[in-house]
Amino acid sequence: MSSAIPSMRHVRGFDVVRPLSIATMVAIMLPLVLLPLASIFIFGTSQGLGSFWAALTAPEALFALQLSLVTSFWATVFNVVFGLFASYVLSRYNFWGRNAIIVTISLPTAIPTAVAGFALLLLWGPYGTLGRLLAPHGVQLMFTASAIILANIFVTFPLAFGVIKPVFDTMSRSLEEASATIGATRWQTFWHVTLPSLRGAIVTGALLTFARAVGEFGSTILVSGNLAGRTQTAPLYIFAKFNEGQVEAANAVAIVLALFSFVIFSILFFARDWLDTE
Repeated sequence: MSSAIPSMRHVRGFDVVRPLSIATMVAIMLPLVLLPLASIFIFGTSQGLGSFWAALTAPEALFALQLSLVTSFWATVFNVVFGLFASYVLSRYNFWGRNAIIVTISLPTAIPTAVAGFALLLLWGPYGTLGRLLAPHGVQLMFTASAIILANIFVTFPLAFGVIKPVFDTMSRSLEEASATIGATRWQTFWHVTLPSLRGAIVTGALLTFARAVGEFGSTILVSGNLAGRTQTAPLYIFAKFNEGQVEAANAVAIVLALFSFVIFSILFFARDWLDTE
């Protein structure tokens, strides 16, 4: 008992370290995160909400936002389905090359997005390895919405997989074995037993993938052509309008993307108890 008393003395009375630690943390965040985010809201509303709304509802801005949401949706659907399938295979089976596949799936996280876009051009572009085979049939993937989906899939490839696989690895197989003993098929066991246990991981992976895809810039600017009203996503719209000196137009869409990201991560934070329930 006597040995425990000295170790507790530092918590008695006023703990000066607590306010200093909080103040230091906020001071570091202020110029790096808080002020940059606050600046877009302050500038966006400085001319009044009417000016902000007019910039946001411009046809090109609405198209860019819609294109980002649609392409991100399809990229998310693909990567969640693939992440679920790959996680099942790599968690349930041991085979030669398994670790190499896991590393390869995770690789897009470390590859610069501009390199990803350039790689897609070399493969699917008009003079690319596969693009040249498709060209005689009148199929052109690059500089279309399909190219944006491909770029989003590549960049967000590891996100859903990275969330779902750890749950597969730690999941108890007792319920699956019990399901098999009462005559359920492998598909019935997966659909009624395994999949419900992955609810939180699937939702989390989908939200992270979607948020990342909506904000993708580096790869899409190379593969989309950045054509206003055709292949210009919301991040590309911000870039183009800022270069044209139309800061208010760029800022309006930037505010929407910032709010969108805030909503997604708020859902992930405040609903984590529900998401973690198996």
